[in-house]
Amino acid sequence: MWRWVRQQLGFDPPHQSDTRTIYIANRFPQNGLYTPQKFIDNRIISSKYTVWNFVPKNLFEQFRRVANFYFLIIFLVQLMIDTPTSPITSGLPLFFVITVTAIKQGYEDWLRHNSDNEVNGAPVYVVRSGGLVKTRSKNIRVGDIVRIAKDEIFPADLVLLSSDRPDGSCHITTASLDGETNLKTHVAVPETAALQTVANLDTLVAVIECQQPEADLYRFMGRMIITQQMEEIVRPLGPESLLLRGARLKNTKEIFGVAVYTGMETKMALNYKSKSQKRSAVEKSMNTFLIIYLIILISEAIISTILKYTWQTEEKWDEPWYNQKTEHQRNSSKILRFISDFLAFLVLYNFIIPISLYVTVEMQKFLGSFFIGWDLDLYHEESDQKAQVNTSDLNEELGQVEYVFTDKTGTLTENEMQFRECSINGIKYQEINGRLVSEGPTPDSSDGNLSYLSFSHLNNLPHLTSSSSFRTSPESETELIKEHDLFFKAVSLCHTVQISNVQTDGIGDGPWQASLAPSQLEYYASSPDEKALVEAAARIGIVFIGNYEETMEIKILGKLERYRLLHILEFDSDRRRMSVIVQAPSGEKFLFAKGAESSILPTCIGGEIEKTRIHVDEFALKGLRTLCMAYRQLTSKEYEVIDRRLFEARTALQQREEKLANAFQFIEKDLILLGATAVEDRLQDKVRETIEALRMAGIKVWVLTGDKHETAVSVSLSCGHFHRTMNILELINQKSDSECAEQLRQLARRITEDHVIQHGLVVDGTSLSLALREHEKLFMDVCRNCSAVLCCRMAPLQKAKVIRLIKISPEKPITLAVGDGANDVSMIQEAHVGIGIMGKEGRQAARNSDYAIARFKFLSKLLFVHGHFYYIRIATLVQYFFYKNVCFITPQFLYQFYCLFSQQTLYDSVYLTLYNICFTSLPILIYSLLEQHIDPHVLQNKPTLYRDISKNRQLSITNFLYWTILGFSHAFIFFYGSYFLMGKDISLLGNGQMFGNWTFGTLVFTVMLITVTVKMALETHFWTWINHLVTWGSIIFYFVFSLFYGGILWPFLGSQNMYFVFFQLLSSGSVWFAIILMVVICLFLDIVKKVFDRHFHPTNTEKAQLTETNPSIKCLDSLCCFSEGETACASVGRMLERVIGRCSPTHVSRLWSASDPFYTNDRSILTLSTMDSSTC
Repeated sequence: MWRWVRQQLGFDPPHQSDTRTIYIANRFPQNGLYTPQKFIDNRIISSKYTVWNFVPKNLFEQFRRVANFYFLIIFLVQLMIDTPTSPITSGLPLFFVITVTAIKQGYEDWLRHNSDNEVNGAPVYVVRSGGLVKTRSKNIRVGDIVRIAKDEIFPADLVLLSSDRPDGSCHITTASLDGETNLKTHVAVPETAALQTVANLDTLVAVIECQQPEADLYRFMGRMIITQQMEEIVRPLGPESLLLRGARLKNTKEIFGVAVYTGMETKMALNYKSKSQKRSAVEKSMNTFLIIYLIILISEAIISTILKYTWQTEEKWDEPWYNQKTEHQRNSSKILRFISDFLAFLVLYNFIIPISLYVTVEMQKFLGSFFIGWDLDLYHEESDQKAQVNTSDLNEELGQVEYVFTDKTGTLTENEMQFRECSINGIKYQEINGRLVSEGPTPDSSDGNLSYLSFSHLNNLPHLTSSSSFRTSPESETELIKEHDLFFKAVSLCHTVQISNVQTDGIGDGPWQASLAPSQLEYYASSPDEKALVEAAARIGIVFIGNYEETMEIKILGKLERYRLLHILEFDSDRRRMSVIVQAPSGEKFLFAKGAESSILPTCIGGEIEKTRIHVDEFALKGLRTLCMAYRQLTSKEYEVIDRRLFEARTALQQREEKLANAFQFIEKDLILLGATAVEDRLQDKVRETIEALRMAGIKVWVLTGDKHETAVSVSLSCGHFHRTMNILELINQKSDSECAEQLRQLARRITEDHVIQHGLVVDGTSLSLALREHEKLFMDVCRNCSAVLCCRMAPLQKAKVIRLIKISPEKPITLAVGDGANDVSMIQEAHVGIGIMGKEGRQAARNSDYAIARFKFLSKLLFVHGHFYYIRIATLVQYFFYKNVCFITPQFLYQFYCLFSQQTLYDSVYLTLYNICFTSLPILIYSLLEQHIDPHVLQNKPTLYRDISKNRQLSITNFLYWTILGFSHAFIFFYGSYFLMGKDISLLGNGQMFGNWTFGTLVFTVMLITVTVKMALETHFWTWINHLVTWGSIIFYFVFSLFYGGILWPFLGSQNMYFVFFQLLSSGSVWFAIILMVVICLFLDIVKKVFDRHFHPTNTEKAQLTETNPSIKCLDSLCCFSEGETACASVGRMLERVIGRCSPTHVSRLWSASDPFYTNDRSILTLSTMDSSTC
């Protein structure tokens, strides 16, 4: 039992050995010598609580907060000793805070449970007892044989047993795991590949021995021991045999696989970073302020206790005649009495710590999060998806982001490659409506008019007119056609593209079928570029039909041609090219090569090399992904030599990779250049503008992707992450620590020596591992001096490590991660704020993120508008809470000097309880939900305003001290203003009736309540009817409640100190005058300070409040709005209007042009009322 508990808490992993033994179909040996290993079930858990641990775990987390724990202690003290106030005054607010917070967090976790149940309850088919059994995903056990159909997602990590193909191969896409949309081929061992039916699999007797679960997606070692006819056959298992959970089966009708890793032990789940409680910078500041106020509280309690005993050194004050001590009191310990008095003062002053701050913050975050989902500007109509908030605790953190880490595939791009241009024999073409249009004059053409490339010399197509053929001289026409013919044959043959079996049925033989147009063929490729190129060739007229054993078939304008595939020279990152050797129907043998221009052009000895090089550079400047095509015609003798060398290299038992590399280099030489292709990885809408806006806001953007180096750099250039003027530095292909360190030092020197050019850094996963192992500081120094960083070939956990490295750097910046696949979950959970893109790679990222949006472009409004508003609102909320509680409790402390520190309370206990809960709670709550200190359009269109709130500036120690000092000064005015009013003559009524201490306390409370409420009104820029209702309604409610509470003798109250007190107080004209005078004095100095700050030291945000104004208004840096001919200081009233950021409706109007970037029509729910005439 204890071990199970430790396993559930994550302290004791269930596996002790380095390997696991799995009996396929759970056929355990019958000899009794086997000790079964225990494996976890297949449930995925992203939730935090269960029914059993919710109460204790939630209470533990809540009482970790300083204020909650403090009030719990105060409540217990009030229960244990005789204190001036009732335990209800602390217990009721504490219970309210804990309950509201628990409901909110329980609701959010309930949503996560629903999401988990959807995944765990997905239907799957498992082979059991000789038949297929339908069950739920969570019921899969290690050893079960699972059947997966085409386009289904693997529910666990499976070892492939067989497929519907004779060779046991299948194709999968791992886009949700590593971001790559290309197809990957996996194969079964020969002995199980033949078992394609459930009945055959039921006869399989085999055991798998493999390593224990690990997070590396690309590493798997094991072996399968198959028993056939009393003999054991051992076959090695590698990554090519493992089908990972989260991947999707493609281009294969069905497969059977055995589950080896399940549930939270799958590689996908192990790449999830363990969930931790994220805390915003504002919450950390709140805790710091609470500690400071706790120190103030303890200091006040100690001072009061010491002064009490100092005062009581005189016998007449120690035991006055009206308050004689009992015998027990005289004999009690002085130390215990001192402690008891200290605790009593602590209880008396405890309201300086605002417990309702937390519940107000929780309500503000929870209710405020709905605005994100309601914002129509964050709604994507095509996919019918709106923004989602999974964790409302981090709303204000959206306004503090300094680093954005984004995935590439599916996040910046649409995951769609499109053929755009090509260069053939030195001539550039663009594809327009299925035709290639030449950009310049073709050879021997009479002018520079557009020319069209077609194959109309072979046969006329409906989409190619007779006038579209090349105008060439008879002598060059044959050679020109041959070059173009070879180019598109190379495109159609040099690839590893597959075609859906369903669609290719019956195509191989017979005439071309009109029902199978090129647009209807469904291609699957190991590279998205290959798919785009093959589709482009099909549109031109050379259609790839498919692979049949060792034959590749293409149709040229309806004429079928079969090419025998002799060899494939696979792509690798060192060569950066791939090749195929094929035999044409005529018997000629060709080598077709395709790769990056840096790897193809040096191997060419013929063709238009220089012209093509220029064209490739032009394509790259447009952000297109380029590939060069070349060929070589092989003689029979040359092919024999090549065939022999390839066979020797591929069958070598030692140094196989080196021998293959040498053989490839020997083969891929003396090529004839055919041309180049240019493919666009289509970016999502407004990605470039969004990245540029993030830069203007002072946010650094890093791209972290699992994609190849060349692909990642190309997309970075096209999306504006890298600029063409940047000096791109590279830290790639590092093999050792020393080599990596030397390269880093060289990069650091280059950055130091060049002070002008912006730098961009490219680093791959292998080099990053070396850099983070021993050279973290050096690597971070290089990164900090680069304007943009691109990390490619990244494993999911590496992404999280990079973010972790930035988080713990000396600057402690706020990080945000954006991704759309399961491979991005770890970095989304590691970053301070995680954003999931609801894209085409599943919903793992969206489920595990803090916020989910449909498109990357929505990030700008999420940060610049929502983040800005949330931060300003909650920063004001926090400081206002401390301010109003200082105003509340400081008079209580001052009052002790006038009551011999007898612990007499200044306020009635009902006022103590309701001050934070009722009287002052709604104005600040509504402010924190609706405040818009500046129009959303201005924030959206001026990203530089985001810098005004960065680094938690609104909660700096300077602002904190200002609000605290303001609270103390107002408290002194409340107390001593009331004291001077009543100190000499407490008979303020015409009938000579005198006021008592409760009247004095109520006067202080009334002035304080009105002052703090009007102070909130001065902070409000955006007024709605709701603001008016709660602001002035709170004051009216206080007066009505006090009259009602003090005007009736309540039978359930033991003593009623406030009976008729409020009536007497309001009967005095002097009291009314004093209330108005004290409120004006309190707020006058604050108003003056605001006026002069805005007049002489305005912030950028305050300046922006006056943009887009009427042309007849001059809005200067001093923020004085005035008409033509009017001086800036013509009216004191005008300056007073400046204090709350409003201009006269007759002077200012807001005009928005249709050319405003990003969002010209703000349909946000945030805009609850017009701001045209009321806000600058």
